Order: sequence, then structure tokens, then C-alpha cells
Amino acid sequence: MPVEIKLPQLGESIHEGTIARWLKKPGDRVEKYEPLVEITTDKVNVEMPSPYAGILLQLLVPEGETRLVGSAIALIETEAAEAAAGRPAAAQPAYTPARGPAGSDESPVAAPARPPAPAAAVSAAREAGPRLSPLVQRLAREHSIPLAVLETLPGTGAGGRVTKEDVLKYVASRAAGAPAPAPAAAPAPAAPATAPAAAPPAGDELVKLTPIRRAIAQRMAQSKREIPHAYGVIEVDMSAVAAWREANKEAWRRDGVSLTYTAFFVQAAAEALRAFPIVNSHWTDEGVVLRKAVNIGVGIAIDDGLIVPVIHNADQLSLAGIARALDDLTRRARASRLSLQDVEGGTFTLTNPGVFGSIWSMPIVVPGQAAILATDAIVKRAVVRDDAIAIRPIMHLGLSFDHRIFDGAVAMPFLNHMKTWFEGYRGGR
Repeated sequence: MPVEIKLPQLGESIHEGTIARWLKKPGDRVEKYEPLVEITTDKVNVEMPSPYAGILLQLLVPEGETRLVGSAIALIETEAAEAAAGRPAAAQPAYTPARGPAGSDESPVAAPARPPAPAAAVSAAREAGPRLSPLVQRLAREHSIPLAVLETLPGTGAGGRVTKEDVLKYVASRAAGAPAPAPAAAPAPAAPATAPAAAPPAGDELVKLTPIRRAIAQRMAQSKREIPHAYGVIEVDMSAVAAWREANKEAWRRDGVSLTYTAFFVQAAAEALRAFPIVNSHWTDEGVVLRKAVNIGVGIAIDDGLIVPVIHNADQLSLAGIARALDDLTRRARASRLSLQDVEGGTFTLTNPGVFGSIWSMPIVVPGQAAILATDAIVKRAVVRDDAIAIRPIMHLGLSFDHRIFDGAVAMPFLNHMKTWFEGYRGGR
């Protein structure tokens, strides 16, 4: 019998993943622990190794589609099953490629040579009741959806499973005043009745979402739906930091350290988070959880979006340690070589739009955190110093924060703590 390969739990806070690219095709032999598929989550791209050795029979999920953790994504004929059937291990199983929808650019998914399961079996699976994942249960609680209503949703997952998309579709229809959906009937053998998406007007171009772009869109939409954002911005005179960096960057470079402004930003933020632990927290229905570790995620631009690797225990690192960590993470992020550990566990995020010339930013809080810091471009401006006009390198420092957790009475002192650190900087390693 074929064995199912399932989407693994890629991290404690990850409930689903998107198939970015299959590395094997049906009929290929796969060794145990050999890379099988690239999976994109809202945190990172990872290569998933095969948990079994054998012949890949069928791909159950095409590239670009998202599935919940634990969902079957492929079938493999293992060596043990082959031996029991008296077939040689390298035998090629029969399969029939199944074409995707007309005009689709997704990879074809192999259809099994065996006939599909009858509709009655699918119906029986649905009648057994929806299997509710932790993510679906949490969404239902957040949107006050009773269990009785949840059970009537027409689940589009395997065996009638209710998915996140099913819940969000119901929430949208409820907000629009539409009645709750009736329980779905067993699928009919006829072709689906949904009309194809309208083609864009002449001259327009549809740009397909990459898995990472889709993940970013989902996370940012979730943040704006769930988190009441508030903002604070101050001006910082970066003269002391700029002068020290200019005087020392060549010596640091000879030591193999690239001394960027971001390293200073991370060190200042780490000190401020220790002084204001409420900023290093996250919201729960039971209360605010104060994080013990100071793990600072730093946004890094890549070709098709943004990825946020994490500097763990940043408050325990020297400036040189932070600079080396930043250089290593940036190189590996742009080479798609980050591991899941590199992006897990962030407690606070720093984004640096100043490298693109931004002078005033209002970033979106990462779900599961309390705040995000924006460091904008350092620009020479005329300012008043001791009743005289002076030219100084000035930067806007902004904080977007979850207004459920704290108020401006915390946000502004937090920013001013960093301002004092920058303007009084005297150097260090």
C-alpha cells in the first residue's frame, strides 16, 4: 500500500505551509532524507526531506497551494511495500499526469492509476464531523463563531475539513449580511460550476503571487484586522554615532566586521527593551505575556519580498557580535539559505526603510509581538542648537505598537530612551 507523506510541523507557531516547488516528480526514486519539496511558510522557505525511501507515486498538492500541518501532500511506495508485493525496489509505478485548469501555470499533479474513491466515502468523511485545527478553532473564537455554525460550514479541506479560508469566507459573508452557509452536499461528479476568473482588461498584466508574497499578504492583513495600531515618531541627532562610525569603520573592516548603522539600531533597541519589558511582550486573551529573551527580528529585502531573520539574545551581544550576526543573516537570507531556527522566536522587530530613502515610516506590527521599530534615512538638516542654526544628521525613529498592550505613555519614553543612547554615544565593541 502507498504511504502518505504529510506536511510536517515546521515550528510551534506555524499551522500551514505552501508548496513552493517539488524537487521530485512521480515515478522518481527518492532516498530517505533526500530533499523532496520546498515549502514556504510565513517565516521562511525550507527544504523538506523525504521521511521514507521508495518510489514517488503521486503529488497530492500542486505548487502554489497551501495546506494545513498534517495534511497529506504526496504518496510514496516504500521499499517495504514493494518487497511485500514481490516487485523490485526500482520498479516504476504506473501513473497518469493530471492537467491543471486551462491557462494555469502550476505544475501538473499526477493522478493515480487506481480509480478515485467514490463520492459516498467523501460524504461519510464529512458526516463524521469537521476536524478543526488549532488555527481554525482560534479564528472561530476570535470572530465569535459558535460551534454549531462552524459545523455547518462547507469545508474545502481533505475529507470535508474546515480550513482557515472557509472560516474567513464565512466571516466576510456575515459582515456583508449574507446568511450562514448551508451544509455542503456530497460532491457531484460533474465539473465545478464556478465561473473562471475574468481576464484582465486589454493591456493589463496579471502578476501571479509568489508563495512568500502571499504569506506576507496574509500576515499583514491578519495584523491590521486583529491589532489596533498606534504610532509614535521622534527626531534623533545621529552626530555622535555617525562620527564614531566614520572614525572606526575601516579598522573594523580589517577585522572582518561590516559596521552598518543597523548594528547600532539593534544594540540601542535591545537596551531599550530591557528598560521597558512591556514592549517585549505579546497579547493573549488571558493577559500580556512578557518575554524573557530579547530576540530582535530584522527585516531584510529579498527579490520577491521581505524576510525577517532573528538575532537571538541580542541584549547579550556586543556591537561586534550584532554586526557579525547581521552580516551572516543577510548573506544567507539573500542566498535562500536560512534555517527555520533563524526566523523563529522573534520578540520584537526592526525595519530599516531608510536604506531606500524613506524619511517617515509607519510599519505594521508583526502578529504575536507588541511593537515594531522603523529607522528612517539619516538626512542632514538645519536644526537649532544653543540658539544657533546648525547642520546635523537627523533621523526619524518611529514605533508602531499594539494599543491593547501599552499606550503612548510607554511608547514615547521607549523612543526617548533610544534617542538618549544615540545622542550620547561614546563608542564600544
